[in-house]
Amino acid sequence: MSQKYKYQWRITKYNPDFRDENGHYTKIEDWTSSYDIGKVFNGQLFTFKEYLHVESAYINTILMFLKESKVKSLRVIGLEKHKFKAQQKWQFLYEDKFQHVQLEEDMVIDVEDVPTICKMILRELMYCQLLVKDKIFIHFGWDYYMYIGTNYQSAVAIKFASNNGLYVESFQSPCYLSQEEIIRIMQWALIDDDSITGEEELKKIPLKEYQNILNLLDEHPVTGIFKLNTQHKDFFQRFLSHKMDFSKYEYYLWCNN
Repeated sequence: MSQKYKYQWRITKYNPDFRDENGHYTKIEDWTSSYDIGKVFNGQLFTFKEYLHVESAYINTILMFLKESKVKSLRVIGLEKHKFKAQQKWQFLYEDKFQHVQLEEDMVIDVEDVPTICKMILRELMYCQLLVKDKIFIHFGWDYYMYIGTNYQSAVAIKFASNNGLYVESFQSPCYLSQEEIIRIMQWALIDDDSITGEEELKKIPLKEYQNILNLLDEHPVTGIFKLNTQHKDFFQRFLSHKMDFSKYEYYLWCNN
């Protein structure tokens, strides 16, 4: 991302005392997902009630950081919509209000919507990053890891997290990328086939041109995966040796490192 954040933290339920010299978490028996509810860890049944307690600590910590950063709205980045595991045993994870959440890439949401959206992310029902340029970002990783970056020291939010059983460590988010680190690749697959059949790296395209052709606002760092259509063909064909054919292939712009 081109944005700058002075402070970045890794915020998790994992006690750093159990990390080795390489930073790897060594406590083998520990839950890492909402889908671990009902399993036994260290001789104790992991219950939905216990899960909700930790989930609430994460979400309320996010709200405290947003409050200290004086943020009223955030932008949705890297949106991925997941299919809900519809088995009866997981129905308790799905709340009626989730069906009313209609997000789109680059959409601006109000702070009031953050708890529901973050709850869906933590329950693996969707994925996105949230940010306000040069103010704050919120990233979620695998295994219930969370990363927050701001330009405020956020002492109140950090204390709140610690008081609610979370561990706050100074740590750069692995999702945080400068524009120099981002690689953008055109990928294509046969229609109705998920397997990528070809790809080609795109070079020397200014960020602003990506934002314009993808209809993104200036705050969007153009990271993530974008499905393209015929309206994008003339622009991207100039930078490709592959001859684009939308009657045969589906095209995706992959932007990461």
